[in-house]
Amino acid sequence: MVDTYVLGPAHENCHVVRASVDAPEAVVVDPGDDAARLRLELARIGARCAGILVTHCHWDHLGAVADLAEGTGAPVYMARDEAPVLVSPDDFYGALGIRIRPYAPDELLAGGERFELASIEFQTLTVPGHSPAHLAYLADGCLFSGDVLFAGGVGRVDLPGGDWDTLVGSIRTLMDTLPPDTVVYPGHGPRTTLGAELARNPFLAELRAS
Repeated sequence: MVDTYVLGPAHENCHVVRASVDAPEAVVVDPGDDAARLRLELARIGARCAGILVTHCHWDHLGAVADLAEGTGAPVYMARDEAPVLVSPDDFYGALGIRIRPYAPDELLAGGERFELASIEFQTLTVPGHSPAHLAYLADGCLFSGDVLFAGGVGRVDLPGGDWDTLVGSIRTLMDTLPPDTVVYPGHGPRTTLGAELARNPFLAELRAS
């Protein structure tokens, strides 16, 4: 069960994931803004926040992490190599006038981990290219892809740490290792499937040709 909330000026997707519609716990993926709204939504569905998963270190995916973590007591999971951005966000975004409350993640990930939260088993996948240590989270046929892959698009590579060849390699790995009916819940825009993107995404022509 996945509920998606579009948050903040970048229209970032925050996903609230439950094992079932009446599950007592939920996992929040990428709370980019408006922690108060998220807490109200969690209360409305009657679910306690059991964990917060961060796909990558860009400001629009981090904005509500500290407030939601402190308000719910939920542990924060994030890539070890990108955690310094959340620990000291002013060092990275202060010059842009973007203010994010700092927070030290509880669980530092390298990719390949498996863990259970809210009675859901998650697997972490390392998918760099949009950011240096970007993670995706796989759970029960659903892929929370952050900003690696979108419906009809892919993540931009003109930000620090971005690289086109690395991004395409990450997407190729996803296509090669996961079933085509894997449902993709991206960081922006509507959900899709890996098979649909391989077949039609204009940015993946080189994958179709290989």
